Amino acid sequence: MNQYLLVGEVNRLKINRYTDNGVYLICTDNDEVLMPNQYVTYGMKEGDEIDVFVYFDSEDRIVASTVFPKAMLDQFGCFEVVDVTSFGAFLDWGLPKDLLVPKALQKFPFYVGMKVVVRVCLDDESGRIIGSQKYNDDLSKDLKSLKLKQEVNLLVRERTPLGFKVIVNNLYDGMIFHNEIFESIEVGDEKKGFIKTLRPDGKLDIILQPVGDKSDEFAMQKVLELLSLTGGVSDLTYKSEPEEISQRVGLSRKAFKRALTKLIDAKKIEVTLEGMRLL
Repeated sequence: MNQYLLVGEVNRLKINRYTDNGVYLICTDNDEVLMPNQYVTYGMKEGDEIDVFVYFDSEDRIVASTVFPKAMLDQFGCFEVVDVTSFGAFLDWGLPKDLLVPKALQKFPFYVGMKVVVRVCLDDESGRIIGSQKYNDDLSKDLKSLKLKQEVNLLVRERTPLGFKVIVNNLYDGMIFHNEIFESIEVGDEKKGFIKTLRPDGKLDIILQPVGDKSDEFAMQKVLELLSLTGGVSDLTYKSEPEEISQRVGLSRKAFKRALTKLIDAKKIEVTLEGMRLL
């Protein structure tokens, strides 16, 4: 059970008492927080410990919820803008009270319906949970714990002339270059990737396909996945255009052709001038 109430995070708290408005949860330092009736379920009883998210509701009261947001304190997320005001914009982050991004923390003007990547943080003055687009200084440049070819989690945050900027493992700044992208990618996508380069400036070059020994296995699996979705046959061949291979399989032409050869040798597929099929 939590020693203190932690705003913006998941807390493990004990049900202390029931009221008309909901149940009060308590931590070990005896601070209480209300969990409104809408989150109280049959079977909950005094003394039970439950996991809840603690935040400020629309009336600026600290409350607890069994519904968790799409991103918590110090995490990044891609959210849709649902309202724009003179002082900021409100984003749908999965809770009844929308997430405010103050105008001073926006890198460009927001409009209703757009999706933006922000970092969830605490406002220094009010202690309230807010979102911020100005988070570059919060990304770590200490890459000592990372290694080449390591698999990482990615959040695509911005398209640039060179490629797509990504947040790596919720902590680092990375880039996927356009000429190394062989699948559909958009801002807000969450993907797996692999570290290609640990750069001296503390940033990472990322690719979406594994390198080294695992690259052929990855490509072969992509081809088999395509065939499984198309009834075991496809009109793709060794001579298919690179753009078509990239669009339909998510591979470079070189990786695709190598995968075909290995699958033929393994007697898993047959390739003719008309296409390929599972054996």
